[in-house]
Amino acid sequence: MTALDDFRRLSGKLFIDGGLQASQSTQRLPVIDPATEEKVGEIADASDAEVDQAIEIANRARKVWWSLDTRSRAVALHEVAARIRRDKALYAECLTREEGKPFKESVDEVSWCATAIDYYAELARHEAGRFAGATVPGQIHFSIKEPLGTIAIILPFNYPLVLLCWEASAALAAGNAVIVKPHEQTSLTTLKFMELFEGLTPGLIQVVTGGGRVGQRLVASPGTHGVAYTGSVAVGQAVARTCAETFKPCLIEASGNDPFIVMPSAPLEIAARGAAFAAYLNCGQVCTSAERFYVHEAIHDAFAERLAEEALKLRVGNGLEAVDMGPLATLKQRERFEAMMSRARQQGARALAGGGRPAGLNRGWFVEPTVLTGCTPDMEILNEEPFGPVAPLCRVESFDQAIQLANRSRYGLGSNVYTLDMDEAFRAVHEIEAGIVWVNAPLLDNDALPFGGRKLSGSGRQLGPEGLEQFRNTKFAMLDPKATRQDFWWFPYADGEAFGGRKG
Repeated sequence: MTALDDFRRLSGKLFIDGGLQASQSTQRLPVIDPATEEKVGEIADASDAEVDQAIEIANRARKVWWSLDTRSRAVALHEVAARIRRDKALYAECLTREEGKPFKESVDEVSWCATAIDYYAELARHEAGRFAGATVPGQIHFSIKEPLGTIAIILPFNYPLVLLCWEASAALAAGNAVIVKPHEQTSLTTLKFMELFEGLTPGLIQVVTGGGRVGQRLVASPGTHGVAYTGSVAVGQAVARTCAETFKPCLIEASGNDPFIVMPSAPLEIAARGAAFAAYLNCGQVCTSAERFYVHEAIHDAFAERLAEEALKLRVGNGLEAVDMGPLATLKQRERFEAMMSRARQQGARALAGGGRPAGLNRGWFVEPTVLTGCTPDMEILNEEPFGPVAPLCRVESFDQAIQLANRSRYGLGSNVYTLDMDEAFRAVHEIEAGIVWVNAPLLDNDALPFGGRKLSGSGRQLGPEGLEQFRNTKFAMLDPKATRQDFWWFPYADGEAFGGRKG
């Protein structure tokens, strides 16, 4: 069966209680291949009753899952990871057809899913609480870790599988159930991916497709006990407000507008290649893409020329062909990106490379990888998230000015610095206001270290021990094995401890 056959089979389906079921909703949303503009399937806009059904099933399944020992849960998750590795090319093809990224990038994404699941399968076994020194002789004082319950995961289109696994593997390893609301553009791939989890407790992980209403119902339901959301600032704020009404824990990963600083000590060829990767990976549709470049005036022109050379080398086309960059994922994304590029030119920016649509690609939502020069700190292109393949360059006079401009943003997700001056490198680590600092090594992740941002980029962390804690409650327990008298603490209070002074 081909990926397109799978898309037809999965159209209009939900993944409920361990298997696919046809949605009762009559509302359908088309799924369009961004490289060909052809319809490859459609998804159901799940009904409220179907969302509620998934929540009810999840809350039964999580109790079965939590009753297992940690080793059995770990073994089950490792088996999922092994199946992912075995069939990664199959899911990568589906992802490229729906989202547009080059097949190589899709294979990488699916591979990262397996490493995250393996990591959390083991991490959850390592620490389930701790003992502390008791404050009363003979007592035992300790804490235990418990799951939140049922977690709603609401995903974007740009990395639908790896973000699912970063969050779901931590949530499942912690003992929770998970309900996924994928982005409308990548729901069919997500449904296909669920077959890898069919060995788990039925209903432990489920998928309900649809638009914003489906996500809102999951977030607001008293039957969900935690939320992980990745997407826009405005929707992230709405999710946080809803969760705040019941103090429901939420992980919010919203927009980024990451700086990329280049200093005179940097090797320009390497810095330019790193910059191209940071700006054009997944057609610039990465929350941690480098989106504003602060380049020291001493090397600005030379760096700009080298980066333009790198941009012009990139092969643009259908992600199933031998290319380096695919299309933007949706027509809406291209319209938004091109409007921002137009305003940048009106404000004085000049395209040193790219700036339009690739020649010969008349179908699909393709744009050229672009280098803009003549950018100034107040331009929109340096202050908003383009979410497309553009590198706007701004001259700076010093490292201090670069740090100042990097921190002027409303966002604080990732940041990049290229320098061989270790004083500058460690100043960047300590002074840049962001959740991530990459020095001479852009856009790498590590399952064992936290990923997340500050300011309007969101709250909470994925990956690392911090990612596991997002989905766990901590309970303090105090135990007296002999139920001894506590006269030092209980009533009646000793007369000698009463106030001995004058009352009047």
